[in-house]
Amino acid sequence: MKKPSLHSSPSTIPFILLSAALVALIFFVVYPNEFRLQSIVTSRCGSRPPSSVATFIETVTPKPDFRLLMGILSLPDSYERRHLMRNVYALQSNITNAQIDVRFVFCNLTKEEQRVLVAMEIVLYDDIIILDCGENMDHGKTYAYFSSLPKMLEGSNGGDRPYDYVMKVDDDTYFRLHNLAESLRKMPREDVYYGLINPCWIPQHKTNYMTGMGYLLSWDLVEWIATSELPRKNQVGPEDFQTGLWMREGGRGKKFNMEPAMYDYMEEPRTCHRHEFIPDTIAVHKLKSHLRWARTLNYFNVTAGLKPSKLYHIP
Repeated sequence: MKKPSLHSSPSTIPFILLSAALVALIFFVVYPNEFRLQSIVTSRCGSRPPSSVATFIETVTPKPDFRLLMGILSLPDSYERRHLMRNVYALQSNITNAQIDVRFVFCNLTKEEQRVLVAMEIVLYDDIIILDCGENMDHGKTYAYFSSLPKMLEGSNGGDRPYDYVMKVDDDTYFRLHNLAESLRKMPREDVYYGLINPCWIPQHKTNYMTGMGYLLSWDLVEWIATSELPRKNQVGPEDFQTGLWMREGGRGKKFNMEPAMYDYMEEPRTCHRHEFIPDTIAVHKLKSHLRWARTLNYFNVTAGLKPSKLYHIP
């Protein structure tokens, strides 16, 4: 008897190919999401994925290079300034591979209107931190800010530290987030004290410290401030000088001086902290008026995305 052949005869090949094509067609029609899954996972598109695959995609989303909390010290009544700064930072929201959370920080509310108007901001933007302290400049607000964060943020990032860095920023400072992020990517994640050194004319002076325009501490230093007796007993005094004192007396904080990329708005007389705008700017300080903000933002071309329209005319 002739044994059955392991190979199909030429006449059966078209039948096999037709059958395979029909199976593939049915699978695409009946189970389209199975084929979409892989393309969604590998895509870097910003569109929201279907709910059926959202959980899976979250597990493969790469962790950011670092997480930064930018705390802008504000006053409860400074509604207009917060609105301006929300716009400024919303236009810089496309930072790649870094998480930068901008929050406004102030002490307890004391007026009836604040309780309503600030609550409205929180409902709309969820970007406010209210500390349990009396509003002040040099009597412990900076200490309250840093020392409150570990307990306040405990568990907010699972078992990991909530942030790699924490900033304290004045509300008259403009940070260019892309340049800030690039300067931080290769920084250590421990023992970092980053900003613009004062006095700038003697950068190695034994009592130098980072100016209040905006400085950054790594998370380990924030945890140390929250638990150490040294900062707790030295809260009162010029707030940024006190932070430098904590670092110096505690033997903490390797200094990273970002001069000249961080500087004050140019005005006379010229000093080492004041100079003209430069392209690689990280931060500009002392934007005390709308005109200074406008000139600064205009230099860095923040309205480049403005589209022509019949609805407005801006000469």
